[in-house]
Amino acid sequence: MDIFEHNRSEIGKKQAPLSERMRPRSLDEVVGQEHIIGEGRLLRRAILADRMSSLIFYGPPGTGKTTLARVIANTTKMAFQQLSAVTAGVADIRRVVADAEERLGMLGQATILFVDEIHRFNKSQQDALLPHVEAGTIVLIGATTENPYFEVNAPLLSRSRVFRLQPLSDDELRTVLSTAIEDRERGLGQFEVLMDEAALDHFVHVADGDARSALNALELAVLTTEPDAQGVRQITVEVAAESMQQRVLAYDKHGDQHYDTVSAFIKSMRGSDPDAALYWLARMIKAGEDPAFVARRIIICAAEDVGNADPHALLVALAAAQAATMIGWPEARIPLAQAVTYIACAPKGNAVVQAIDAALADVEAEKYAGVPKHLRDASYKGAAKLGHGQGYKYPHDFPGHFVPQQYLPVNLSDRLYYRPSMSGYEKIHRERLKHWHGERGDAKDEQ
Repeated sequence: MDIFEHNRSEIGKKQAPLSERMRPRSLDEVVGQEHIIGEGRLLRRAILADRMSSLIFYGPPGTGKTTLARVIANTTKMAFQQLSAVTAGVADIRRVVADAEERLGMLGQATILFVDEIHRFNKSQQDALLPHVEAGTIVLIGATTENPYFEVNAPLLSRSRVFRLQPLSDDELRTVLSTAIEDRERGLGQFEVLMDEAALDHFVHVADGDARSALNALELAVLTTEPDAQGVRQITVEVAAESMQQRVLAYDKHGDQHYDTVSAFIKSMRGSDPDAALYWLARMIKAGEDPAFVARRIIICAAEDVGNADPHALLVALAAAQAATMIGWPEARIPLAQAVTYIACAPKGNAVVQAIDAALADVEAEKYAGVPKHLRDASYKGAAKLGHGQGYKYPHDFPGHFVPQQYLPVNLSDRLYYRPSMSGYEKIHRERLKHWHGERGDAKDEQ
């Protein structure tokens, strides 16, 4: 490194954001992620023993993925190379690999290649890494905010160990912020900062587990606050609110947060908890989900989890879907919320799902015996000579518009697919079937 590069490096360190300057340099400085780097944990043992294999760090922004990679670089004896998948291509990978091969051959030193935002590498770029990871030329550390099981090629994933990082807790964020305020070398310790407890709570609350966001907002608050006559910069909750005005919603419409939130949304409706269902709906609204997508999930839940226990649920869901599609956000929140609360409060029954799935299983597995002759179409020429329709009993010719007769194929005549529950309107179906089918209705009760 020449004198100019050294000067640029030093100036860059001083001008870097607080979150960059305060990056932990060792495992002992890392706050949070005790489940993977706590005492006795596998990753901590591997780092301290300098026995690294390829890793994928997966988690929300600001949880320490890049930090852990740099701590590993500082702790192990391996050479460290870094690429950003946003800007790097196959040519960059080949250059790093060539350097790693030379380093391994001449010095016997292994190389860690850290790839930030690895999910942004396309298939060919990920494939370019594979043979070198497999050969041990490089130890790959990938960082991603996306679910690697969706975004990383299976062969590369199978050669890596995945560690999921969690958002920092409130207490952990307070520790990070307090350390930054006191640190005179890299933090804000050269300033006299007096932090109101309410202001600290605001930073912690709005950051929502993201240390980078909290640190950068803290720096903005301190640097833009004029010191008083005693040289003290007092950070009030008003100053904190100006510096960090809106919670950053951890949500990607095409990633893991999307699927997890939708899953929680449906399970809350199914579990008859309107408050939880509204909360997950609100998260999807704030994240800008397509109202048509949300409406489809509500329709499915109405049919699958309420079904005939309350047939109106499907009608409400369909009406909400039509209204939401017509008016869009933000007004669409109202009919969707109406449908969500209706379905959450409705009696539940999945007898319809069980019935159609059982019927589909028989269609798949059982030999097809054909339509019974008395049910076949007798309207076309020659059908009568074939016996089609003979013996069919027209229900409207009988009292109560019902008459027992066989409707299933002969080999499936004993099948009972629809078993109404005692929930909601299905109780009426249950009693009606008992009345119509006698022993067959009783058999439904027993099963």
